[in-house]
Amino acid sequence: MVGGVVFGVLMGIMGMFTMIAAMLGSDSILVGLGVHLMMSVVIGLVLTVPFGTVLLTSVPRGLVTGLAYGLLWWIMGPLVVMPLMLGMPIFTIDQAAVFSLMGHVVYGAILGVVAAAIIRRGNAR
Repeated sequence: MVGGVVFGVLMGIMGMFTMIAAMLGSDSILVGLGVHLMMSVVIGLVLTVPFGTVLLTSVPRGLVTGLAYGLLWWIMGPLVVMPLMLGMPIFTIDQAAVFSLMGHVVYGAILGVVAAAIIRRGNAR
């Protein structure tokens, strides 16, 4: 959730919440924010629950895994799924996509590092 909040600040600055809301037929910033935070939690669980004890065994490994995971979700989300849902061309890389890439890798890095630290702490007990 920490990574999602940090990324959410960047998305708010970029005015992306209305685009996220548009995927649900809304123009509400609050709907976009809610969807973003919900997806941040779900995407975090998709990595940590099935793969946490294998891929997030140390903080450095968590960082690398998180960076790769953020890149993967950047490709899948704003380059493929969102454009398909909004009737736009896929794999369009413009200034907004570059900022989105930065946000996704920062999210992934925070997710990987925090999850690895929590998993390590839990295993140390």
